[in-house]
Parts: sequence; structure tokens; C-alpha cells
Amino acid sequence: MKPVRLRPRARQDRRDEVRYYRDEAGIRVAEKLVRTLEKALHTIAETPAIGSPALGRELGIDGLRTWLIDGFPLAFWYIERETHVDVVRLVGQRQDALQIDPDETT
Repeated sequence: MKPVRLRPRARQDRRDEVRYYRDEAGIRVAEKLVRTLEKALHTIAETPAIGSPALGRELGIDGLRTWLIDGFPLAFWYIERETHVDVVRLVGQRQDALQIDPDETT
């Protein structure tokens, strides 16, 4: 298992999404999201190659993978490094992935 490190932008994405779900759907849904995000990060830590490399290829970012979050229209974007898993973003499906600054993932 590799340690997972969330970049500052990924941590901010996570805070923003939890707040959004709390405000729009209530505290129980927000709490479920927090648990589900932690489970997803654990899965990525255990098996980093599990995520899809398709978006990374499309954006031209070597090693970028995505992992969908169960029950929510969200995905972690991450890169497996030698010593850790580098989580660069938490992106909503309502966002245009091709409009997100790829420099934030390098």
C-alpha cells in the first residue's frame, strides 16, 4: 500500500464538494460523501493501477488516472509515483474536464 497525498487543490476540491452536498442535500449525504471519499482513497492506495488512464491519454498527461466515486458524480484524478499516490484533483462530472488547467496536474 502506498501513502496517498492530496495536493492543495485536491483538498480544496474535497472541501468544496462536501460543502456543496451539505448545502444541497443535507448533512447525512455530506457525511456519506466523506466516508465514500475515504474508501476511494483507500482503494487507490491499495491498488494504484486500478484507475482509468483514458483521460490522461486524452489530456497528454503521462500516468494520470481517474477513479470514479461510488454513488456520486465525482472522480479523483491521480498519478502513481514511486513512493506515493499523488492525488491532483477531485473533479465533478458536471465540470468540463477538458477545460481544467492541465498544469495543475504536473
